Amino acid sequence: MYYVDMPSAEEIGALNLVRSDASISIYLPTTPVTRDIEQSRINLGNLVKKAVTQLEAAGFDKRRIVSLQEQFSDLLADDEFWDHQANSLAILATPESLRTYRMANKINPAVEVSDRFHLKPLLRAITFPHAAHILALSENAVRLIEVSADMPAREITVQNMPTDAATAGGKAVNKNYTGTGHRHGSQGEGFYLARYVRKLDAALRPVLMGSDLPLILATTKQLEALFRSLSVIPALSRTISGNPEHLTESDLASAARPVLDAHYAEKIQDFHRLFEERTGQQRTTTDITDAARLATFGGIDRLLVDIDGVVDGTIDDETGVVSFAAEGNAINYGIVDEITGRALRSGAKVMAVRKADIPGGHDLAVISRYPI
Repeated sequence: MYYVDMPSAEEIGALNLVRSDASISIYLPTTPVTRDIEQSRINLGNLVKKAVTQLEAAGFDKRRIVSLQEQFSDLLADDEFWDHQANSLAILATPESLRTYRMANKINPAVEVSDRFHLKPLLRAITFPHAAHILALSENAVRLIEVSADMPAREITVQNMPTDAATAGGKAVNKNYTGTGHRHGSQGEGFYLARYVRKLDAALRPVLMGSDLPLILATTKQLEALFRSLSVIPALSRTISGNPEHLTESDLASAARPVLDAHYAEKIQDFHRLFEERTGQQRTTTDITDAARLATFGGIDRLLVDIDGVVDGTIDDETGVVSFAAEGNAINYGIVDEITGRALRSGAKVMAVRKADIPGGHDLAVISRYPI
């Protein structure tokens, strides 16, 4: 079984504000298979040694190093914690605190030491979470299914959800809009299905309108068209086609994965299209120094960052001026990571992607709120 606990984008922005004389960020692969977790514990011990070596080279207070080592020792000794893992683990530690986040996606091992945390791997985990709601909708039944990357799909109980179209729409006898006579045939069918969908919409609004998860429709063409025309709840353009009555939650989750993959690809393509359009308006850049100044003064509207690369250095808190470093140490930090945190706190839309997905293959790409 997978165990996942992830921060929101807002929480990542807040984590970027944490400052300490020693902030250690460790990322390592793990496994939900308890009997195979020992290697992850060994890997963590090695990464902690690397972090301590950097701190010792910088002349860091030995008592503070001991505080860090004690926290990591306690974590390594916690058998119950290691029995409940997913595919990756993020550990953010200072001499006073230690936070852990278990992630469903697989990441490469890494350790960063600075006065702030390295957070891009966490952002990647929430950029494309492979989670969604599925509305399995037919005339005879309706289910709302929650799909995630780490847990089995499950049905969600929705208050006041109609059970089927005939009951909700009064299929047997339907008054027309004048209140006299009856509707039969295709006209009557459209009437009772429309009532069905409106009742669905009313029941689903409290559950879905405040959710960050996309909605995927699993239904027939007719009901899809009705839902899109009558419901205020946005759904992805791609659907799971056909009658879903005989599909299990697991079947629906499997069918949702290519829909989500296409959705994420479309989000990146949308960025590229807007990037090209805004380039003609002098509202784009792939230059780190420009991006740092924009992020400092709240000028970034949208941002793509390379999930794997690290550019070491510092950014002035007041001016946004960048000082590049030849290599990482206990003093500097990942510049792109810092740009990401500042952009998130100003309300920018940020996605962590592979370098090949960034225009020009750069470390980042920015769409600004005003001409540069």
